[in-house]
Amino acid sequence: MTLRTVNAVEAYSLMSRGAALVDIRPADEHARVFIPGAVNVPLDRLTHAALPDASVVIFHCRSGNRTRAHQAALSAAAICESYILEGGLDHWRKAGYPFQEDRGQPLELMRQVQMTAGALILLGIVLGFAVNTAFFGISAFVGAGLVFAGATGWCGMARLLAAMPWNRRPVATA
Repeated sequence: MTLRTVNAVEAYSLMSRGAALVDIRPADEHARVFIPGAVNVPLDRLTHAALPDASVVIFHCRSGNRTRAHQAALSAAAICESYILEGGLDHWRKAGYPFQEDRGQPLELMRQVQMTAGALILLGIVLGFAVNTAFFGISAFVGAGLVFAGATGWCGMARLLAAMPWNRRPVATA
């Protein structure tokens, strides 16, 4: 079933009348920036029982892409009137509505993986040209790891980064 989208103005109005706002992003993304009062129910834990008890539910993610891509699952989980926040958190912020940001929280794990993979690939290329062609192997290894992660859903780099001290801090909840 296709869920109707609501813009930030409509969502704010619905929330003032008791609608529940549900953030479907992973906990690490929610901890870094969130809409006050939003309940964090990541997609991988989305069930009717996990949703707040409300007559109207508005789902959101960062940009609206995840909510649109998973609207069948969102609709199935919500047995009440439900909507998708158009443009997600990004449009909410642009509209000037309140949000909280905790820059003390670590970057989202996927962004850490992207930055680390990119840095290692660049390092391998630079060292391959400047020092020894054997260093191109670093880039090949990281590239193969990314292909493997995409094909299997298991990412060794993400597991390694998740175990780093900066990612083991408690995640704040809204």
